[in-house]
Amino acid sequence: MDLTQNLPNDIKQLIDQHKNKADTDFDYLIGESGYIPSQESVLIDIIAALSQGKNVLLKGPTGSGKTKLAETLSSLFNQPLFSVNCSVDLDVESFVGFKTIDYKDGKQIIDFVPGPLVQAMKNGHFLYIDEINMAKPETLPIINGVLDYRRQITNPLTNEMIRAKEGFNVIAAINEGYIGTTRLNEALKNRFIVIDVSYLQGDELKQLIKDHTDLNDEKLIQQFVQLSSDLIEATQQGRVSEDAASIRALLDACDLSAIIPPKRAILRAIIDKLEDDREKEVVRNLAETLFE
Repeated sequence: MDLTQNLPNDIKQLIDQHKNKADTDFDYLIGESGYIPSQESVLIDIIAALSQGKNVLLKGPTGSGKTKLAETLSSLFNQPLFSVNCSVDLDVESFVGFKTIDYKDGKQIIDFVPGPLVQAMKNGHFLYIDEINMAKPETLPIINGVLDYRRQITNPLTNEMIRAKEGFNVIAAINEGYIGTTRLNEALKNRFIVIDVSYLQGDELKQLIKDHTDLNDEKLIQQFVQLSSDLIEATQQGRVSEDAASIRALLDACDLSAIIPPKRAILRAIIDKLEDDREKEVVRNLAETLFE
């Protein structure tokens, strides 16, 4: 599916103007397209922001497709995407790289292995920071200078001043209110354009299932679309967690349903991932009403 065919001409021109021919060594880091926006304006606004060199923060529930959106942007701009997956154990080296012992001309030397931040900056590529609000607050200030007008960082391990090459952009993602996350520092958040990414529903979800799963039974596809809508409503009512409404898990269930009965597929892909017995029962009851 060509995402650009329905975009306004001025947005298509922005993509063409900012599309970099990727270095051969980094072709494998260019993401695959496939994200279908719930609203076309979401994609248009992100493209406009990135084309102006602005950082973009994707905010939405788990499984809503934020990582797939980042990969699709990488594909649209033909830009390699370096990634950092945040956790409470994230340290500075996870961003900038680390020192290691190597040998050159028979002599032992200390070499520096660049991390995703340094790689993206030096090559003018995209950096994707997933679940940025999972990182310890004391780790993130290192990237403040990267995210503002300076677009630079002093590597704390080598003292090298690194200035970002043209084309460098930061795309980050957060799951607000998720276990293990912290409130994002306002100074850090202000360095981003914030985009809400919601769950796909209706015709967009139906198309996603057709394009990205092995399921081709029209009746079953429509039933899974309805199941997703019911799960999202249950999430909004506080009856189940966001994990239950994950689009990623739903697609897994659709894939399995091409081979095994749908209720068993839902059990394996969605229900058994949940910890709370009450949540499991809610999903099980919803599936019982839709599938034979």
